[in-house]
Parts: sequence; C-alpha cells; structure tokens
Amino acid sequence: MARTPASTQLLNRVTQQLKQASSDSKTPAGETLAHEPSIEQKEAINQIFELFRFNYHNQFLKAFPDLDTMIMAKRLWARLLGEYSGDVMMRAAERAVKESSFLPSVHEVLARCDVADSLGLPSVHAAFMEACRAPSPKKEFNWSHPAVYFAGRASDWFFLANNVEEKTFPVFKRNYEILLRRLQNGESIEMEVAKALPEHSETPLPRKEQQQRLQELKKQLS
Repeated sequence: MARTPASTQLLNRVTQQLKQASSDSKTPAGETLAHEPSIEQKEAINQIFELFRFNYHNQFLKAFPDLDTMIMAKRLWARLLGEYSGDVMMRAAERAVKESSFLPSVHEVLARCDVADSLGLPSVHAAFMEACRAPSPKKEFNWSHPAVYFAGRASDWFFLANNVEEKTFPVFKRNYEILLRRLQNGESIEMEVAKALPEHSETPLPRKEQQQRLQELKKQLS
C-alpha cells in the first residue's frame, strides 16, 4: 500500500530525528549513557508512547513501524528529556496532545516541559515580576514560594531594581530554573546559587555608586 505524502513526511521527520540522535551520540557500543535515566523517567517515557499510540494510532504506527525504531526513539527521548522528572515529562506530553492534532515530536514535548507548573510554583516570568515588585524588607514579604525569594536574592535586588527587564530577566530566569531543578531533585534551595561567569569584563562602578548600592542593600535587609 502506497504511503500518502503526509504519512511519508511524518515518517521522514521521525527517521531524521533518530539518525541525528545516533550521529550525535558519543557513547561507545556496549556502554551505558553518562546519565542513565531513572526508573521513573523510563516509566514516564513508556507511558507517553502509549498515550501517543492511543491518541494518534495511525500516525504512531507509521512513525514507529517496528520495535527497533521504537527503541531508538525512546533512547532519544531519554537523552533529550533527561533533566526532567517523569511527572514533568507526562504533563508536557499531555499538554502536547491537547494542543496538536499531529503526533508530537520530542522537541515539541521538550518545549512544553515546565518544572514550575508541575511543582505548583509561579511561571518564570510571574516569579520575576513578583521579585521585582516585592517591597523591602524582602524577607518579610509574603512570597508565593521561597524559591522566588532565593532566586531574587541570587540575582541581586539592586540589579533587578535598577536595570531594564531585557537585562535582568535572563539572570533571574537562570537562577530560578536552578532552584526549580533543586526542588525537583529534593535538594535544598537555601544554598547559595553560584554566579554565572560574565561574558565580558565589566568596568568597576564609581565609588559614589558603590556606596549608593551598599546603602540600598542595607535597607532591603535581604
């Protein structure tokens, strides 16, 4: 039976992803992945594939016509989604099913992985706005979650208050996502977040501005 153009395109897309995954892999034959997926992650990937099989039956069978293709695909998913818990993976897959009438790719699921949502925390931007708008003293503010406070502290309150969002949001986003991963892994979020290395050397602040900054930080009692 001849394939329709749509089914051929779908199969070609999946095949290309699997070939890319194979060529990108640096794991010698017979060795395991550097970060072996947990049992929870493996179970989540299996459940996701069953979810897709049920919702996209014909597309699914055309994309994964045999066991070898299925195994390769699951290995690809395990590697690309390896930093997320099984719960985050499942929520992302379910969201993809609700939003698409076509079989989602691993990249489409990856784009929907939201650790904050799975943990019941504010989204990155909502947390950012909360941190920027919170009055001083920061410790006494009724935070939606301690992670928002610690992300703001790690980002530097003075920096957040005195620079444009285009500059401050990426810094906050990095710190917040680090803390989200700690929460996801059951780790403490009260440990200091290491500063990102600057992309270029910066000119030291004038002495007057340094003093102003110090006074501001004292007021905030963070």
